[in-house]
Amino acid sequence: MSKMIVVNNLVRTFDGVRAVDGISFDVEAGKIFGFLGPNGAGKTTTIKMLTTTLAPTSGSVTLDGHNPVIDPLEARRSFGIVFQDPSLDGELTAYENMELHAALYHVPTAERKERIERFLKFVELWERRSSFAKTFSGGMKRRLEIARALLHTPKILFLDEPTLGLDPQTRNHIWGYIQTLAHEKQMTVFFTTHYMDEADRVADEIAVIDQGKIVARGTPASLKESTKTRTLEESFIQLTGHAIRDDESSPQDALRNMGKAWGRS
Repeated sequence: MSKMIVVNNLVRTFDGVRAVDGISFDVEAGKIFGFLGPNGAGKTTTIKMLTTTLAPTSGSVTLDGHNPVIDPLEARRSFGIVFQDPSLDGELTAYENMELHAALYHVPTAERKERIERFLKFVELWERRSSFAKTFSGGMKRRLEIARALLHTPKILFLDEPTLGLDPQTRNHIWGYIQTLAHEKQMTVFFTTHYMDEADRVADEIAVIDQGKIVARGTPASLKESTKTRTLEESFIQLTGHAIRDDESSPQDALRNMGKAWGRS
C-alpha cells in the first residue's frame, strides 16, 4: 500500500527553541491517522509544515509524492483541510462558498455543478444550498466545511479539531462520512482532536507528540496495552503528564498564514 504522507526527521526552530524536534512518521493510503498532544506540544506547528504554511528548519515532508517546500502548489492540490475555527464566508450562501472553492482549486467548469450538488447532498445540506452560511448552526457549518474540503477530490484530508464543540450526534454523523471515504475511497485522513473517545473509535493509528517529540505511536489498542490503561484518555495522560499547557498558537493564525502563502505561489 502506498504511503501518502511521509515525514522524515522534521524540525522547526523558533528563536533557538525546537517546537518540533526531529519527528518521523508515515501514513498509508486509506488510513485514518490521529495526531494527539497537549496544548503547546507541537501539533499546530507540524500541521502548518504539512499544509505548506510554514517551512521546516530541517527534515522533509512528502504528500502524495510532492514536497510542500519545493512544489507547494501540487502539494496543496493533493489535500483538503478543515481548520478548527470557522473559515466560511458568512455573507455567501452554501452553494456560493462551494463555487468559490471550486474556482480556487481549478475544478473543471463542466464538473462543478455536479460535484457541488453531490457533496452538498452527501452532507445533507442540498436543501439549504441557497441559505447564507451565517445562518447555519455550528454542526451545519462544519458539514459544509467538510463538503468544501472534499470538493476537489483530495487524496489527503487534514482535520484540525473538526468536531470541537459539536454535540455527540453531529460528531458521530461527521465521522461516519469520513470513515466511509477513507475505507471505501482510499482517502487518507490526518486529524487532531482533544476528544480521546473519538480518536479511540475512529483512528487506525495514533501518534502522540509532546514537547516537540513523538513519545508514542501505535493503534489505540496497543497504546492502551503498553501503558496498562483502560481508556485512551488515561493512556494519553500517562504519556504526556498532568500539567496544564498553554496554547501553541491560534488556528486563525494558520488560516491567515495559508492565505499569505497561497498569495505568494
